[in-house]
Amino acid sequence: MQELVITARSQRTYLPAAGQDRFLPLYDLITKLMGADQARRALVDRAQIRSGHRILDVGCGTGSLLIQLKRLYPETEVVGLDPDPKALARARREAGRAAVSIQLDQGFGDELPYRDASFDRVFSSLMFHHLSADEKGKTVRAIRRVLKPGGEFHMLDFEGPENGAPGFLARLLHSSERLKGNSESRVLSVMTEAGFGNAKKVDRRAMLFGHIAYYRATA
Repeated sequence: MQELVITARSQRTYLPAAGQDRFLPLYDLITKLMGADQARRALVDRAQIRSGHRILDVGCGTGSLLIQLKRLYPETEVVGLDPDPKALARARREAGRAAVSIQLDQGFGDELPYRDASFDRVFSSLMFHHLSADEKGKTVRAIRRVLKPGGEFHMLDFEGPENGAPGFLARLLHSSERLKGNSESRVLSVMTEAGFGNAKKVDRRAMLFGHIAYYRATA
């Protein structure tokens, strides 16, 4: 069973990164053992990050991608956003242990609290399937708004069932209903409708935690 959590501040619900809060302490270990770190590294390598870039991770969860980014590119400004205070608290602890400086903000992807054209790169890693169809469109439009001209959106997520059988972790943590909206055609349509140019699927991999797809779009 999945667990929808209501935020006290906005009375909005969200799906925790691990599906349920009780799985959160094990989430990083499980995903690491199943290849998530390597999957995220491939996502980052495609982004051609340069010194001085300002980078946003939408749905940053426990901060694994943010910490990886800051270690690889210490001369960048790295910002993470997530609605889950428990995940953010864990991200802060992990960043402290890694001795990296990252900015962590609580909020939703469709209400990004940042200025227009203020980021060079925006990432989303294993988060998009958490969103409803309406939230997907609003989130991608918000991402388009905060990207600088020529900035890039890079996304990694589970594929929808029509692109292959979901893997063990996908089935364990997320219902089939949550995965149905992640078909290649639907993802690319959402990006194009949000005003992105050159939206494309750039890779596909079969991992222990399911089939995953990589997408890139340019503002």
